Amino acid sequence: MKSQTLFLILLASFFAIACGGGNGNSGSSDSTAKNENGDLTEFQLEHGIGPVTEVVELGELDPELAAEGKEVFEAKCTACHRPKERYIGPASGEILDRRSATYAMNMIMNPDEMTKKHPEGKKMMQEYMSPMPYQNVTIEQARAIVEYFRTIEMPNENETNQ
Repeated sequence: MKSQTLFLILLASFFAIACGGGNGNSGSSDSTAKNENGDLTEFQLEHGIGPVTEVVELGELDPELAAEGKEVFEAKCTACHRPKERYIGPASGEILDRRSATYAMNMIMNPDEMTKKHPEGKKMMQEYMSPMPYQNVTIEQARAIVEYFRTIEMPNENETNQ
């Protein structure tokens, strides 16, 4: 009886390892390798899940693009976001302090998948208890919104505590 139990344990262990149940390291350093967050790549963990699949380099501030982003933000985002304060969602002026521009764009364009699959998106959903709606924002509009975020100056702690 003991030898049968031992055989079954060894057999189950073999199948678990053969099917990817080992230490999670497939021996590949490829960024598409599975990790503890399911099927997310290292890029997706840092920059979000969505249509933006390359790092967005911000460069010098583009005032025209920022003005366009402000218009889009005011039309589509102000029901839930305020530039300088927490509302239904986080203050938009703080987003680029915590997340990459690429992440922000993916969140804007793919909020449903982000809050269901991305660890930070899940945390945001738990904290704010309100899903971010899909607003049919294009990549160009999302990039403009990010540029607008760069122009928002947040009050420092000394100003808010006076």
